[in-house]
Amino acid sequence: MKKGLIFIAFSTLFFSTMEIAIKLVATEFNPMQLNFLRFLIGSIVLSPLAICHLKGSGFSLDRSKVLYFLFSGFMCVVVSMTFFQMAIVYSQAATVAILFSCNAVFVIPFAHFFLKEKLTKLSILSLIISLVGMICIVNPENLTNPLGITLSLVAAVTFALYGIVGRKGSLKYGFDGVVQSSFSFLAGSIELLILILITKIGPVANWLQTIGLGEFSHIPVLQGISWSTVPTLIYLGVFVTGLGFSFYFLAMEATSASTASLVFFIKPALAPILALFILGESITMNVITGIILILGGSCIQLLSDHHQMKLERLAKAHS
Repeated sequence: MKKGLIFIAFSTLFFSTMEIAIKLVATEFNPMQLNFLRFLIGSIVLSPLAICHLKGSGFSLDRSKVLYFLFSGFMCVVVSMTFFQMAIVYSQAATVAILFSCNAVFVIPFAHFFLKEKLTKLSILSLIISLVGMICIVNPENLTNPLGITLSLVAAVTFALYGIVGRKGSLKYGFDGVVQSSFSFLAGSIELLILILITKIGPVANWLQTIGLGEFSHIPVLQGISWSTVPTLIYLGVFVTGLGFSFYFLAMEATSASTASLVFFIKPALAPILALFILGESITMNVITGIILILGGSCIQLLSDHHQMKLERLAKAHS
């Protein structure tokens, strides 16, 4: 459990700076281009670790595993993270961080239905308190950007599904979070690159412009990379994408999907504070109230998992 909490801490730190780092270079890159670059870098950084983890395991790529990585990569990189990148363009970094963190609300019921993880009364209470905290931070009365909100919530739901897909793959095939992240990111990056290249085809580009999606025509691949953007790009690819997601899946393995989702309960409390110091985004009383509620909900979830693990140990001791 202690090792799992360390994984959660590192994942939370990297994920809480994700929207801020993206916002810093959002004007230099196309959203899909930046998505492709950071996940490609993340997969390359993780590949030596993934190969090391697979040595002596008897792992081999077959049709089933290839299809799995293609699907998980599509869910994460192509679908969820593309909506996420677009949301940051249309909303404040702190707002996107908070709304995207709602994926934790979906992870716990998804884990119950798809992974058969027990849904306790304390887990439900944690969900309710944390959700109220998120609503306080967002402050619905002042929401004036429905597009940014919608994109953030779609990204949240699809990322929650990706988390469950990743956990099921780990249980089925026996690989860890590093392998899961590395291969899925590589597959998703290849799929996204194919889509980017398709947008450069004349008839496709013209059609996208005709229907009002000119932003998605002629998407660049390397344009915008300069000495000023490289440090942020490296941080996004290596630390946020590579290490952040790996720690998240390692936390799932060391604890449970429900406990690992604490990353996204703490993130909306930490991200506004970081956005204040780095981007100068203000913190209101609503945000402070929400932070307190979210931290309280996180503590309840930890208590729930600790109690559940204690019951499981007692059951094993008497079996």
